[in-house]
Amino acid sequence: MSDQKRRDKKGRLLQKGESQEKNGRYKYRYTDTYGKRKTVYSWRLTQADPIPPNTKKDTPLRELEKEIQSMSLQGVSSSDLTVIELVDRYLYTKTGVKPNTKVDYNFVRNILKKESFGSKKIDKIKISDAKIFLIKLQNNGKGYSSIHSIRGVLRPAFQMAVEDDLLIKNPFEFKLGTVIVNDSVERQPVPPELEKKFLEFVKNDSHYQKYYDAFFILFKTGLRISEFCGLALKDIDFENNYINVDHQLQRMRDMSYVVDSTKTTSGTRKLPMSEEVREAFRRIIKSRPKIKVEPMVDGYAGFLFLDKNYKPMVALHWEKYMKRAVDKYNATHQIQLPHITPHVCRHTYCSNMAMTGINPKALQYLMGHADIGVTMNTYTHVGYEDAKSELERLSKDSKTTQVVKFG
Repeated sequence: MSDQKRRDKKGRLLQKGESQEKNGRYKYRYTDTYGKRKTVYSWRLTQADPIPPNTKKDTPLRELEKEIQSMSLQGVSSSDLTVIELVDRYLYTKTGVKPNTKVDYNFVRNILKKESFGSKKIDKIKISDAKIFLIKLQNNGKGYSSIHSIRGVLRPAFQMAVEDDLLIKNPFEFKLGTVIVNDSVERQPVPPELEKKFLEFVKNDSHYQKYYDAFFILFKTGLRISEFCGLALKDIDFENNYINVDHQLQRMRDMSYVVDSTKTTSGTRKLPMSEEVREAFRRIIKSRPKIKVEPMVDGYAGFLFLDKNYKPMVALHWEKYMKRAVDKYNATHQIQLPHITPHVCRHTYCSNMAMTGINPKALQYLMGHADIGVTMNTYTHVGYEDAKSELERLSKDSKTTQVVKFG
């Protein structure tokens, strides 16, 4: 009997590729654009059919057929790729990435390997599935920044599948903030009076005073800690009065050291030095230990900051020193210092410069931001007193202009 004459148990004519099993379930067999035989199932033939007892609501077979035919007309093929396989395919195209970025990629892969979501077929992932997966991660204790990183790989990976005509729509094309709660602590700059108190405390403390110049430079230059750690003797140009920033130093998980280019091309810059910063560098260089063999990393030598084993100091060193200094201060002072890290120093510098009324493009250059939007976000820390002072300054400037013009 031909396909055209086949009928279901209700006497309805079944189309080519359609059939009904003995248990009443419908199936549709077809060949995708890659020549693979595929089968889809449903308990209902059309939308009007009732849902059989003891079965879950599913998409009617004829609706599934329309979707398959639509995909075929657009040159899209359903894929056997799993989510983790798609991510691996995407990561394979990411050549020339920085070491820290590779670490982030491995973190995402390890998460997907542990989660059942990673083994799902990509053509079965709906927008709701993507959202539920991220919500589940947060409910299981993953922080906002971690989920942001995971989604930061999944979204472009699925977009690649769309561009490869494997999918019609990217299920991760939604705003993350509409799905999960941003529970990350907003980074706050250190108030000027507390910055001053902290630096004075460090300067006068018998133990931590040896770190004063380094802390001072971090607060007064806005250097990224990896840029700061990578500074070598040749990078401090006293004649032309600038700091040359064109690389960064990092230590990997296997304890190996890596010198890499700056975070972005905008990170490569020359930072003018204030007189105080210049003198701090002079003291650091003067007190730097004299060693017979300079440690060399990827062709770089003469690092300004060396640990007790004469190896270059890294971010972890400075984070530890700052935390201990803050803890000691707070143990003896009623007014407590906030959490201070090298990155908080950078953020504080950016905020302080913003409060001076500096041209945002100039501040963008000083910070080495690729996107001025990142720089402009600093201005969100402006409060009532700051706004009041700014208006008073503008009013004063306006009166001075009028006196000059009409006086």
